[in-house]
Amino acid sequence: MLRQFLAGCLVVLLAACGILTEKTVDNSQWSASKFYVEAKNELNEGNYAAAVKLFEALEARYPYGRFAQQAQLEIAYAYYKDQEHASAIAAADRFIQLYPHHQNIDYAYYIKGLASFNDDQGLLGYLTHKVIKQDMSERDAKASRESFESLKLLVARYPDSKYAPDALQRMAYLVNALARGEIHVAQYYMKRKAYVAAIKRAQFVLEEYPQTPATEDALYIMAIAYGELGMTDLRGDTEKVIRKNFPESAYLTDSGAVKEKPWWEIW
Repeated sequence: MLRQFLAGCLVVLLAACGILTEKTVDNSQWSASKFYVEAKNELNEGNYAAAVKLFEALEARYPYGRFAQQAQLEIAYAYYKDQEHASAIAAADRFIQLYPHHQNIDYAYYIKGLASFNDDQGLLGYLTHKVIKQDMSERDAKASRESFESLKLLVARYPDSKYAPDALQRMAYLVNALARGEIHVAQYYMKRKAYVAAIKRAQFVLEEYPQTPATEDALYIMAIAYGELGMTDLRGDTEKVIRKNFPESAYLTDSGAVKEKPWWEIW
C-alpha cells in the first residue's frame, strides 16, 4: 500500500512539473474546417502558441483553399496577440507576398502595422514606460517608421478599409513620436554644445514634421543655438517665427523675446 501511495504521489508530482508527456490528440482524420474551428477555439481562449500549431497543421494538411489562406492571417494575429511581433510581421509579409489580391489583404497590412506599433510592449516596454518613464519617442525610431509605412500603405491602397480610420489615428501618433524623437536627439546635441548638429536636427523636424507640436521645440532649439554661435540675425528671425506661430509659447517672455533662462531648466 505504501509503495502504491508513493507511486501515485510521484505520478502527481511529475504531472505537476510537466515532465509526463501529454496525451496527443489524433487529428489525422480532421477536415480543414475541423482544424480551423479547433484552432480558432484555442485562439479565442488565449492559447496562442497552440493556435499557431493547429493553423500550421491545417496549412500543411490542406495547403489549398480558403481555410489555408485564412489560417495564415490567423497565424499573424496569434503571433501579434502573443507579443511575438517579429513573427507576426513575418507571417503578414508572407501572406502579402502569396496573396497580393486577396480580399483581406488590408488586414495583413493592418496587423503588420500593429505589430511594429506595439514593438514597445511586453516586459521591456513596461520597464521603459512605467519604471524608467521613457516614452516611445525616446527609443529607437525604427519600429515607429516601419509601423507608419505599413499603415500608410493600408490607407493609400485601401482607403475604404474598415481598418483605415484606426490606421490614420495611429499614423498621427507615430508622426508626433518620430518628431519628438528628433527633438530628443537635438536636445542631446545641445547638452554637449554641438550647436550646428542641434540646428540640423531641428531643421529636419520643421521640414519633415511641420504640423506637429514638436515644431515649437525645434524653433526654440534653433534660436538658442544660433545665439550660442553668435548668429544674431538668424536668432532674431527665428524669434519672429516663434512669436508669429506660437504667441503663447512658454519659451517667450511677456515682451515676446525668447527666454534667456537656460534651456535645460525649461526642458
